[in-house]
Amino acid sequence: MAESVNGILLIYNHPPWKSAPTILEHVNAFAAHSQFNVWAVNTLGGFPPALQSLRFRVIILHYSLFGYWPHLQLSDSFLRYLSECDSSYKIAFFQDEYQFCQQRFGFVNRYRIDSIYTLVEPELFDAVYGRYTGVQSLIYTIPGYVSDNLIERGRKLGKPDEARRIDIGYRGRQLDYSMGRGAQEKSEIGRIFLERSRGLDLALDIGMEESERIYGEGWYAFLADCRGILGVEAGVSIFDLEDRVRIGCERLLSENPGLSFDDVSRRLLSVWEGNIYYRTISPRHFEAASLGVCQILFEGKYSGILQPMEHYIPLKKDFSNFCDVIRLFRDKDVRRRLTGNAHRDLIASGAYSYKHFVEEFDRHLLDEGICPQTGPKETQRVTEAFAKGRIRFALRAFLKALRYYPYPGKDFITKPIKPFVKKYRDLRLNGRRGLFNRHAGGER
Repeated sequence: MAESVNGILLIYNHPPWKSAPTILEHVNAFAAHSQFNVWAVNTLGGFPPALQSLRFRVIILHYSLFGYWPHLQLSDSFLRYLSECDSSYKIAFFQDEYQFCQQRFGFVNRYRIDSIYTLVEPELFDAVYGRYTGVQSLIYTIPGYVSDNLIERGRKLGKPDEARRIDIGYRGRQLDYSMGRGAQEKSEIGRIFLERSRGLDLALDIGMEESERIYGEGWYAFLADCRGILGVEAGVSIFDLEDRVRIGCERLLSENPGLSFDDVSRRLLSVWEGNIYYRTISPRHFEAASLGVCQILFEGKYSGILQPMEHYIPLKKDFSNFCDVIRLFRDKDVRRRLTGNAHRDLIASGAYSYKHFVEEFDRHLLDEGICPQTGPKETQRVTEAFAKGRIRFALRAFLKALRYYPYPGKDFITKPIKPFVKKYRDLRLNGRRGLFNRHAGGER
């Protein structure tokens, strides 16, 4: 008989080497700040046998599980476990919700998710989840918050203005056309800024290629070396509720691979632009604020947190005020005022700290009648159960993650088996699509 545990099981997916640090900061915040006991399980290590005999009062499904839709980072063992946990209060954190929506809605209904933390703004809850699912609780969130580690990095790595070698930096990338014009801003701001800055005697470090991405501690060191950083709102401008835009775009580009974004927009995308507002502040803005970097941002809402000429220099999306932006940026007093305001309001205030976020999360559980009453003996017993085989699970996670690591000779080793892996994944994916889609449409 399964044992009930009055605590939180947090299920996530993360490779055991450096990547975007925001994922683990989000995962670790719950154990660090919650008044509930939290046990975190990385699905990359497989399904822990101890789980089979445990039923947690609360289950959190972290957004890292859903980052590769339609390839859900939950094995069949985890999915069976979710089905068996009828009495658990299930919470899903979602990001990048704009594609594979019908499969996501089907998952929510199939596994009877009770609460969703979403980047969709409250006035649009009914148009998205209310229309397609039976979820009872929807809570607006942002992609990331301010961790203690980020504050410490700001203290250690922050430099005086004259010690920074780069005037303006940026890293972005080209995103799929099906995400709309908003997603194209992430590459356009860097490309056009470079073109307009020729001959201006500015030290620039701007890159939009995948090979130029910077991860882990290297990203913070890069920021600390910049006086200014470009930026846009996170999110997209097309929300593909019926899974029609992506499929139509793929078909159009397969027939006409040379089409530009403007071509595809005229033929297909324009009728979908702005159908569901899905833009938000991003962790990059908190990182820049912590490290004292002056932000030059496309005009936008930024979740109501960042204000133009209070926290950043606003750049019009048509670059019509480019000369004014450069003039303002060259003024050291302007940079000092904006970076000081951003640090005060985003970092020092604590209003956007992970501690504050988890306190609000705990309050939601308390409002649902869930109380943190786990005794020390129960806590120790569950912890010891998970500790069994942890070396084996860590090794399995490492070996599974090798598929994503660009080690020398990888293509030579993996190329012969790729067709077989793809065939296996497609078979599993088709089975899951049918399962999830049968439960989409609001049925609970």
